[in-house]
Amino acid sequence: MILILLGPPGAGKGTQAALISEKYNIPHISTGDIFRQNIKNKTKLGLEAEGYIHNGLLVPDELTIKIIEERLNEKDCRNGYLLDGFPRTVFQAESLKKYYLGIKEHIDLVFFLEVNLDLVIKRNTGRRICSCCGRCYHVYFTPPKHKDKCDTCGGCLIQRKDDTESVILERLSVYLEQTMPLVDYYVKAKILYKLCGDEEITKVFENMCKIIDNCN
Repeated sequence: MILILLGPPGAGKGTQAALISEKYNIPHISTGDIFRQNIKNKTKLGLEAEGYIHNGLLVPDELTIKIIEERLNEKDCRNGYLLDGFPRTVFQAESLKKYYLGIKEHIDLVFFLEVNLDLVIKRNTGRRICSCCGRCYHVYFTPPKHKDKCDTCGGCLIQRKDDTESVILERLSVYLEQTMPLVDYYVKAKILYKLCGDEEITKVFENMCKIIDNCN
């Protein structure tokens, strides 16, 4: 089973992807996570990607496609996976299509989470990360017990550079211009399902599971 999750930054893709990964025992492959890990470790890939990400821009297609194809060739992907954050352009989608033709596989489902843009900004700018253990919080939805302190280890909570309002607005502009065309692309392929991402996490997950189970 190969799934793709589309939606604006802050639509809840990461949350839903983690739930689906656990329920269906398939790896959650997030380009954002891969890039952030490489940035943290100061790898060549991370240094290349850092400037783009921190300015709200998409990492160039060629670089993104390369790291995704490498990841899909790993053993844990043999029985399926969920792609989160890829493809982000029609060019990437076409490259992915060629990759699947080469290995005689296909995408089963594409989910598109539709979310009010004001809520997208609120979700992104309110995120906080523990600088020590990496635990995630949200100042509106899941705040820590003590302001700016991690409940788990007491570390300081920080806002990621790409979660500031100016960067989020730039990311949304890029998303609307370069990623939204993917919706029509996958509608034409007759594999896209639209879901309301404004709803409660459990409701969105329940709706996704119904579609997945009916597809199998």
